[in-house]
Amino acid sequence: MEQVRVRGIRGATIAPADDGNGILEVTRELLLQMAEANGLTKDDIVSVIFTVTPDLHAEFPAKAARALGWADLPLLGAVEMDRPGAPRRCIRVLIHAYTSLRLEEIRHIYLRGAEVLRPDRQGNVTVQSEE
Repeated sequence: MEQVRVRGIRGATIAPADDGNGILEVTRELLLQMAEANGLTKDDIVSVIFTVTPDLHAEFPAKAARALGWADLPLLGAVEMDRPGAPRRCIRVLIHAYTSLRLEEIRHIYLRGAEVLRPDRQGNVTVQSEE
């Protein structure tokens, strides 16, 4: 019998600019890839935390989740610390979800250059650089 647990699934992406539509587009792409890679449905998701770097103001990333039909899920947004040398225009996501995947089977998704955040996790990270 598979054991179902709550797991944290990480992801991040880089917005092309501080533009509302661009923020929503890259966030939507990230959420869809995180859900698909880990076999998640809306009913599996417990909550989602979004953070953005201080240079993003044009839109709340959680709006992309609401547009996907996740409006009744707990969604929380925050601002990342402004650390010198950290990626700019970065949107980070932490999904808490019920899954039968083992910890080492969780697929963390880093897109559009955000893979620099976790080079140590390349074994269980899906990376898609900006083309």
